[in-house]
Amino acid sequence: MKKNFGIIGNPIKHSLSPILHEYWFKKYNINAQYSIIEASEKDLPSIIEKIKDGSYSGFNVTLPFKQKILNYVDKAINDAEATGSINTLLLDSDKAVIGENTDVYGLQAAYLKEIENRSKKNALIIGAGGVSPSVILSIQKSGISNISITNRTNEKCIFLKKKFKFLNIVLWENLEQEIKNFDIIINATSLGLKNGEDFNFNFANTKSKVIYIDTIYNPLETKTYKYLRDEGKKVFNGLDMFIYQGQKSFYLWNKVNPEIDDKLIELLNSRLK
Repeated sequence: MKKNFGIIGNPIKHSLSPILHEYWFKKYNINAQYSIIEASEKDLPSIIEKIKDGSYSGFNVTLPFKQKILNYVDKAINDAEATGSINTLLLDSDKAVIGENTDVYGLQAAYLKEIENRSKKNALIIGAGGVSPSVILSIQKSGISNISITNRTNEKCIFLKKKFKFLNIVLWENLEQEIKNFDIIINATSLGLKNGEDFNFNFANTKSKVIYIDTIYNPLETKTYKYLRDEGKKVFNGLDMFIYQGQKSFYLWNKVNPEIDDKLIELLNSRLK
């Protein structure tokens, strides 16, 4: 019998998740399909019901539902419990709908494990939305203790500081000047997303050896990414994080740890050009 998987979000049409998972279904001879579901908040209970009644074997969850879906699952576990953010849904052996988080692993596996002398680095997270709790926990798990956050709406930073008491808050209006103090800068906002808004300044004040990570993968090169790359800075886009979080979701659902091969990377890149 064919298994069904999907991703819920809004907007969601830009997602590459179907291409990623269907590539692996084919590679490992798994009889399954993966669909995009543009949802609204009122649809969340019926999404959970689709897992309980077996019509779907699992879902990925993206913006704006990563926190909202918490209210509907039977249990949030591991990194999902620690962050209050869910991006993967599955059914356990007791027929309970479990919320898991693979974003934390995705960021660590894609970028953070490569950074040397992590304990001595200062990190800044730009944005306090859906993916930010995962970014915070991932950085902390990687051994970085000096972590700051900034957001256009400062109240969201204050809210996150209640959960992660070690956070330092940088005021948004001071961001352009403050970026010179950080070794690692992670953009966890939608600024730079295809057909969306962008930062209204260049990152001219950054350190010469700064590492800039964009959680955005569409486009592959945002304006800030291009600017810093052309300045000779070390830059990463969000594609690797996307692939690694997908790898862990795939494993949770299918108990197969899929290979990230060159053919897959080429396929994803071709869809983003």
